[in-house]
Amino acid sequence: MRKPGAVLTLIILTAIAAGIFVYPKGFGADWRPWRLGLDLVGGSHLIYQIDLKNVQGKDREAVVGGLRDVIERRVNLFGVGEPQVFVASQGEQSQLIVELAGVKEISEAIKQIGETPLLDFREVIQDATSTTFIPTSLTGRYVKGAELALNSTAQTPEVAISFNEEGATIFEELTGRNVGKPLAIFLDNALIEMPTVQQKISGGNAVITGKFTIREAQQLVERFNAGALPAPITLMNQQTISPNLGTDSLKKVIAAGIIGTLLVIAFMIFYYRLLGVFASLALIIYIALTLGVFKLGAFTLTLAGIAGFVLTIGMAVDANILIFERMKEELKRGLHRTAARTEGFRRAWPSIRDSNTSTIITAIILYFFTSSFVQGFALTLLIGVLVSMFSAITTTRFFLQVFLKDRKAN
Repeated sequence: MRKPGAVLTLIILTAIAAGIFVYPKGFGADWRPWRLGLDLVGGSHLIYQIDLKNVQGKDREAVVGGLRDVIERRVNLFGVGEPQVFVASQGEQSQLIVELAGVKEISEAIKQIGETPLLDFREVIQDATSTTFIPTSLTGRYVKGAELALNSTAQTPEVAISFNEEGATIFEELTGRNVGKPLAIFLDNALIEMPTVQQKISGGNAVITGKFTIREAQQLVERFNAGALPAPITLMNQQTISPNLGTDSLKKVIAAGIIGTLLVIAFMIFYYRLLGVFASLALIIYIALTLGVFKLGAFTLTLAGIAGFVLTIGMAVDANILIFERMKEELKRGLHRTAARTEGFRRAWPSIRDSNTSTIITAIILYFFTSSFVQGFALTLLIGVLVSMFSAITTTRFFLQVFLKDRKAN
């Protein structure tokens, strides 16, 4: 690169901005606060049992996804900040976990979450000043199911919905008197779609079209199935978690991270001298950038996640050690520093690539096949490894290009 100094300056300025941003009282505190998990700030932990024994296997994923979406929306309406709603297991007796960080009085939240979602259809009366929704007898209990389809002509996503025999009769009458008018679809009293009736529909099968993206159509299918299929949820367990233990553990983890970082820096400077200084500066930049990614991406930090990040601090200098050892070998062969640097990076890259790739694969497997606590560890480990490769390969290279002048080895 022709202007490594300019690029290095940009990286350093970005790291400084990230350092200010991640500080709790920095300029990013107001619009992007840290998201801390239940184990750090305390709150409420609810476990719901989802009964899927009456749901066909092909519909279970859509039903569970729809229920998760509905519960999260209900909690948000209650005003709970940053709820975590996820499925803990699959099968006929799946569990839905709701974590409400910072919420101590949970009786109203439990009431707001409620039980089975309610889907219903309403007629629409519109005038110049207002829109009125008239409830009908057509509800989710008459819906057999919904699925994603593609329009055969335009190849755009649409939603196919089917009713049982009784629902088909009600739907036929309802569409017959609303041709050319919109028909509103509500889930838990919230409007989710308002398609226009094109014609009277008989037979109990209908297609909802619109300017959907595939994800929007999938979400509508999930919501239909959640309100239609018999998948009741029952509160099985609730816990109020104190933040005291988490706060104490957080202080210890942060202290351990700081001490560990200082020890790594001391070792690198002692053993590699000037090269160690460059590696230490790259490490500090790595820490600032990684924390900036965590905060900007609104990741929820748990103790396990912070532990994963602290682990990557030690791993972040691994690549530098491989590069520096290769450079020392090339210098012993009599190469100039520039040539030794180039060879050091070139020869060390395969080892760096393979070792980091194996860690990335492990982190991905942990994230997709484990529970939430291990997922937090895996996510921070994955992000940390990716950013550390940048800091070790790119940032350190620029430091060496700018400050390591070309002269023969002694």
